[in-house]
Amino acid sequence: MKQFALIGVGGYIAPRHLLAIKDTGNVLIAALDKSDSVGVIDSYFPEADFFTEFERFDRHLEKRRRKGQRVDYVTICSPNYLHDAHARFAMRIGADAICEKPLVLNPWNATALREIEQETGRRIFTILQLRLHPSVKALKEQIDAAGPEKVYDIDLTYITSRGKWYLVSWKGDISKSGGIATNIGVHFFDMLCWLFGPVRQNVVHRMEPRRAAGYLELRQARVRWFLSVEHDDLPGNPAPGKPMTYRSIRMDGREIDLSEGFTELHTDSYRQILNGNGFGIDDVLPSIEIVSQIRNAVPVGKKGQYHPMLDSIPEPKGSTTIWLGGGIAMKADL
Repeated sequence: MKQFALIGVGGYIAPRHLLAIKDTGNVLIAALDKSDSVGVIDSYFPEADFFTEFERFDRHLEKRRRKGQRVDYVTICSPNYLHDAHARFAMRIGADAICEKPLVLNPWNATALREIEQETGRRIFTILQLRLHPSVKALKEQIDAAGPEKVYDIDLTYITSRGKWYLVSWKGDISKSGGIATNIGVHFFDMLCWLFGPVRQNVVHRMEPRRAAGYLELRQARVRWFLSVEHDDLPGNPAPGKPMTYRSIRMDGREIDLSEGFTELHTDSYRQILNGNGFGIDDVLPSIEIVSQIRNAVPVGKKGQYHPMLDSIPEPKGSTTIWLGGGIAMKADL
């Protein structure tokens, strides 16, 4: 039985990690979140110690370490911009880290973490759950069997409706989330690189706080992609009780079914990590490079191979100021 600590237990994704820890036969001994609305812990590990201040959490785990009660893993579900610091913390107390996507916001952050891995002898694993999806694994086998000369045409569409809170939260702050392509798209970009090889061209057609679109040319694929958190972009109203999400991946005009099987993938990811087969820094780096390039690109508009969704969405009427924190602002099309 491995001992876990969890940072960000009050967040949206934390219950999947709590379930994964429990279902793999392990135990959560401590958790941290600045919010104390964390009754979800009672459904999994009611005996876990809980902290709202990082300093007390740090002290608690350090005292355990000095008594020979070392934590084996620190699970990181904090806001994206804190992943780097919290991975460093995990290794400093002698634990391996299991980090939600994105591992970091910039490629150079990943390079620095690799150096700390070498210094401490600890590991950082990240959740790349789509690589474990049965449909994606079957697709990988099909692509490999077809040979490296085959090039595919891909349309990726991911729309997951979010309310007005989204831009008010840290997710609407590009310096903290990395922007929409990083926050909701990085695991799809990882999947595409895993399936079709490295990037040859990366073009951004549209970039807004709540939607983005572009074109990726990979070794074996030409990818038109569209990401959105706008409810109006959904192709229809979901049935009552169904998530307001639309996922579509079309390969050479054929739909790849990814509608089911997402909720169990975190537990599968934990099993892989505990068996010594988790995804590390080298695995995640290509997708981090993609989203970093997207974040810093200048949108070119509807030129070249753009996603067909852009034809049904009005052109931005102007620009607005988005505050990034620390007195820094940027102009973005709306």
